[in-house]
Amino acid sequence: MKKILFILGTRPEVIKLAPLYLYFKSQKDFAVYLCNTEQQKHLSRQTLRFFNIKADFSLNVMKPNQSLPSVNARLLTKLDELYEKINLDAVIIQGDTMSAYCGALSAFYRKIPIFHIEAGLRSGNIYEPFPEEAMRLMISKIASLHFCPTKQDAKNLLAEGIHHSKVFVTQNTVIDAFSYLDSKELAKSTLRLKKLGLNLMGKNQVCLVTLHRRENHDKICELAAALQELARCNPHTQFILPLHPNPNVRGVLQNTLSHFPNIILTESLNYIDLINVLKASHLVLTDSGGIQEEAPSFKVKVLVLRNFTERIAGVQLGFSELVGNNKENIIQRGHYFLNHSYTLESQNPYGDGLASQRIYRHIKDFLGVKQ
Repeated sequence: MKKILFILGTRPEVIKLAPLYLYFKSQKDFAVYLCNTEQQKHLSRQTLRFFNIKADFSLNVMKPNQSLPSVNARLLTKLDELYEKINLDAVIIQGDTMSAYCGALSAFYRKIPIFHIEAGLRSGNIYEPFPEEAMRLMISKIASLHFCPTKQDAKNLLAEGIHHSKVFVTQNTVIDAFSYLDSKELAKSTLRLKKLGLNLMGKNQVCLVTLHRRENHDKICELAAALQELARCNPHTQFILPLHPNPNVRGVLQNTLSHFPNIILTESLNYIDLINVLKASHLVLTDSGGIQEEAPSFKVKVLVLRNFTERIAGVQLGFSELVGNNKENIIQRGHYFLNHSYTLESQNPYGDGLASQRIYRHIKDFLGVKQ
């Protein structure tokens, strides 16, 4: 039986790989293993528990205030030691994290086939998002198969010289994860959030805010000032802002926003709580990638607090709007959408919940596993 290793380390990777991992396990055609690099130790473990998944290998690579080169070196070393123990037939990585990049590079050194989930995304600026844009560019040069969420992502790869026989449009597994949301658990989530001060069933509208990108670290004061003004001008809107673990971000946000009665600062929300807030939101302000993909399923408008986005389909269909990290622009567009209704009629361009099945079939064919 052929052996496949899934590599992940952050919460978004868990959300997007869990449905695929569970589908592979259910088919029983492969010996399937999972490695958690623990790039985001608490968040990755928490999200794995939600999907009732236990990692076979945990690397515990993170240290306080580490540099990108240092975590890169530790990941490559630990992953190579792991590959030495298991005679693998393939490695599956997702997206553009350090875990994905090192998982791919260490597999390449041992000539192990690499399957890249969420391939082909491009912002066109190598420093935004940083270092993710460079990571995914480098992964694409060594991956064996590329699984793209949209046709545009596939076109990006073809334009870079990747052979069409290696590129597949499968949509995004992040939408597959919705099938694991249970109505009873969502009801419990609503009660948990109410204890935090957020009443999803109340009259006040909800605005979800997430901030964490490296390229926004030097703009965090300006972003906080924009949120202050939006909260002041929209007292009947509840702004909920889950704080990222990065101390460079959370310290500024806590110091500048904690005294606003309609801004709720919380620790990072678990997956089901975050989706529950997203579903109830009138508007989202974010520099995240995954939320741009999830929000269209709930017909929620997203203002992207970045200068570039690789999720172009959402912008083209009106689900997202690129507003950058300029304070005045955020205030203007945020205030407009908080005070106007809107209708988003298109289907989510990123997925229909069947991406895992498509990816599975392509991998099975590549590895020569009989039907």
